[in-house]
Amino acid sequence: MKAAALPWSRDFLTNRINLLLLFIVNATGTVYGYIWYGDQMKYTVAQHPFWRVIFVPDSPTASLFFTLSLLFLLFPVLAKPTPVYIGVRAIIESLGVVTSIKYGVWAVTMILAGAAQGDSLQWEHYMLIVSHLGMAVEALLFVRFMIVGRFAAFLALIWLLLNDTIDYTYFVYPWLPDVLEDDLSAIQSFTMGLSVVSLLLTWLFISFRKV
Repeated sequence: MKAAALPWSRDFLTNRINLLLLFIVNATGTVYGYIWYGDQMKYTVAQHPFWRVIFVPDSPTASLFFTLSLLFLLFPVLAKPTPVYIGVRAIIESLGVVTSIKYGVWAVTMILAGAAQGDSLQWEHYMLIVSHLGMAVEALLFVRFMIVGRFAAFLALIWLLLNDTIDYTYFVYPWLPDVLEDDLSAIQSFTMGLSVVSLLLTWLFISFRKV
């Protein structure tokens, strides 16, 4: 009798049923994320030039790219892939992985930092902690099954640093707990540093691609 695949193994993670379930979970979470950011997106459109709204829903956009990345694993190209396909896939996967690590960790850190300074946690906060940790973990687990390379991941870092710059220059960063508003300078430094750390983690886990 064949032994059951370990939950972190290639056989388990790339099983088609598991991939489909993960796709549904991520797609649902992405939609919920955009709904969650709805009020801030409306406020941004009303108070800022329209283009800045692109930089508001950080986590759901990261989840969107990871959800699209799962489609490449669910529906592999049967014929020889074209350079355009390879390029587009690598960019989408790099954005899905690097941004999911970054915003998964960032959201959990902000929630816990707010709680440490007296912010009252509701059930939604615990749901967000679990879901955002899941974002970071799944990105690290699945990057070894993707074609994304180190250069494409570096391009994702450029996007993240641009996003960070826009967020804290024009104050369109995700709304924070009130108790953290006086820590904005430290949060900005942490956010930009986390972007770099997310790239380094991606590069590290790419090394396990053949495992």
